[in-house]
Formats: sequence, C-alpha cells, structure tokens
Amino acid sequence: MRGIDHLVIDVEDLDTGRAFYERLGFTMTPRAQHPFGTGNSLAQLQGGFLEVLSVTEPENVPEAEPGHFSFGAFNREFLASRVDQGGGMSMLVLRTDDADADRALWSAAGLTTYAPFGFERLARQPDGSDVTMGFSLAFATDARMPDAVWFSCQHRHAPEHFYKPKFQAHANTATHIAAAGLVADDPWSLADFFEGLVGAGAIGRTDDGLEVQLAEATLRVLSPDALDARFDGLMPPVDPSSPHFFGCAVACADLDAARRCLVGAEIPFRDTGDRVWVAPEHASGSLIGFVSVD
Repeated sequence: MRGIDHLVIDVEDLDTGRAFYERLGFTMTPRAQHPFGTGNSLAQLQGGFLEVLSVTEPENVPEAEPGHFSFGAFNREFLASRVDQGGGMSMLVLRTDDADADRALWSAAGLTTYAPFGFERLARQPDGSDVTMGFSLAFATDARMPDAVWFSCQHRHAPEHFYKPKFQAHANTATHIAAAGLVADDPWSLADFFEGLVGAGAIGRTDDGLEVQLAEATLRVLSPDALDARFDGLMPPVDPSSPHFFGCAVACADLDAARRCLVGAEIPFRDTGDRVWVAPEHASGSLIGFVSVD
C-alpha cells in the first residue's frame, strides 16, 4: 500500500517557520537550498517527514512550461494566494522506488502528468563531509484541484545519508504522519482521481467524504460542513470552490509531552483528550494536530 513520504507546508519566511516548528517541539534540520528557488527545513519522522518550505531565491524559480511542472513556481503562487493566512499545506508526497513507473501508471489512469523531473543537492554529514543527495519526482495534478499537488519522491541515495537519528528525536515525541486533510465541496466526485493515484482498494466512502488509506496514515477528504462539524469552529471559513489541504496530524509516543511543548511555547491549542489541535490562525495557515500512537 502507498505511504506518505512527506508533506510540503509553505511558510512566508523560512527562518520564522522553522523556529515555529521548533516551538511545537520538533527537532528541525538545518536550512537547505533547492536549485529551483525554494529552501526548506525538515522535521524528520520515522519513514517520513514534514517539509517546511519557502521561496528563498525567487530569481532562480523557473516558470512552468507546457508539460513541465515547476515546483518553485507552484509554491510561489500558492504563497501569493494565501498572504492573509501566511501559507499552508500545498503538497502531499507519496513514497516510491520508481518515479518513472508512477508517471506511466498515472498517465495510463488518465491523470495529468508531466515530464520527468530530478535534482541533486549536497548535504553536510555529521563528520563534516558532503554527500550528494538525489531525488526523482513524478507529479500528478487535477484541474478540479488547482491548489493541491500530488507527487511521488524517489530517494536516490542511501537512507542513512538523509535520515539522522538526532533529527528523528523530538521533544513532542512525534513518530510518524498520522493523517492529512483536504476540503472539497463535493469530496465523492474526486474518488476517480484517488483511485488512479493510489488504487481503488485504498478508497473508502463515508457519510462526510472520502478516506484514502496511505499505509499508516489516512487522507480525509471532507466537505466544508463536515470540516466545520468535525473541528467545531476551529477552522476558518473555506472557499468550497477550490479544494485544498487544510492540515495534518502527527502521532506522538507521549501526548503529554506534546502538550508540555505547546504550553511552554505559549501556543494556543484545543485539547480533546486523545488529540491536541493548533488552529491555522496560530500555525501559518495549516491545522496541526498531535494524536496518540495507536
């Protein structure tokens, strides 16, 4: 079954965003720079990560061309459209061992795909040496969801060169991505896209939307009314005409540790006993939840 490799969470300023996630209790990696104008800092978990991202070198962002997806341009435009919110979750990324095979599979399923895309960057190791990190990406989009992008990420490097135990240990005891959420006016009408993306067997229909099982995580696709009912006023009003990600939740080994981080950082949150939520207004436009490990 497909699993989540990472989530892309856009922020207006990378240093400010990175510092906020540290206040949430995450151990963040040092800043890294992409060759296409964006920079990031990661909260590495067990088998996945949160990518806090901003446009750091706008002069290096390539414009999109027919058949070619521009990662930098999409996130630049996403941030520009969400100035009032300060950013938000823009992309959901799936694990893969073969990005080219994903592209072929998605194209055959009728999804909109793009030319092969890959890049490399240097990563400083604990001993001071630099290693080359390589990535191959396969993008898929849907005209009904212009503000949400999906892609798979093939890591072309040894896992130990990317994941580091010291960056996988967090004060909030986060272990893995538990859930992500998308709001859409008619969730059920999007079932065909998700069937093409991850297979019909991963899709479940509920009274208030869709549930897409992604290994240990669940993507919930909710209507605006269902979103409001589920979070009881925690979410700001949404534009139902433009489906978009509304946030994510991470599993924690000790939920009390996550609570202590939020209290110590004076970050407002809602506590429902088995879940703790930080509203988008306090988290640069993206709902962030902490849940107990099952």
